[in-house]
Amino acid sequence: MADELTDFIATRHPTPARPFQGLTFLVVEDSRFACEAMRLMCLRSGARLRRADCLRSARRHLRTYRPTVVMIDLGLPDGSGLDLIRDLAYHVPRVPALLAMSGDTTAEGAALEAGADGFLAKPIESLLAFQSMVLGVLPSETRPVLACGADGDRITPDPLALRDDLAHIADLLGHEADGEQLDYVAQFLSGIARSAHDAPLQAAAEALARDRRAGRATGDPLSRINHLVRERLAGGMAF
Repeated sequence: MADELTDFIATRHPTPARPFQGLTFLVVEDSRFACEAMRLMCLRSGARLRRADCLRSARRHLRTYRPTVVMIDLGLPDGSGLDLIRDLAYHVPRVPALLAMSGDTTAEGAALEAGADGFLAKPIESLLAFQSMVLGVLPSETRPVLACGADGDRITPDPLALRDDLAHIADLLGHEADGEQLDYVAQFLSGIARSAHDAPLQAAAEALARDRRAGRATGDPLSRINHLVRERLAGGMAF
């Protein structure tokens, strides 16, 4: 029954409301909150979604499946998404559409130079902007004939996914984190705070990143981050 359903979904044709009907997306993203936004956008657009939370998992997926669209976050726990973009950009056969994602808009040039077809600045909340970007980079033989729908509603992920991300950070900070792990905490936390529109948490994460770059002691921003993360996990998150 499951195989019959999959075959049925794959053979359905795009519509204005579901322009990606029958296409498969692979999202390489370590944040559950950000991935939940992608899941909702793909669901609303008719696409099937697979997720990988690190480079190793993504490469394992790609040995088995050939998605139509691959979307890669640039900051991953086991390396830079730029490395995977370079690999996929020059692999034959090439995936039809290759998109980079990051909350750091200054990374767009590096992503395009590595071979990405386009760049999505996080947070990604507009369904219309998401559909338009993907349609714009799909090759003509793959691109749905129908234009995307006019539904520009904001996509709001489940707050429980954000709690999972914050619990992950709390677990990392509960151990003695080395410099590389602190860099990852700053990058990851800045991204999810931006997506959640949590200005105090974003400011604390960015302060940690600045102190790391300057070689300064990180006690103050880490103390602030610990306090804010505990507060939000205790139920103080607001959107």
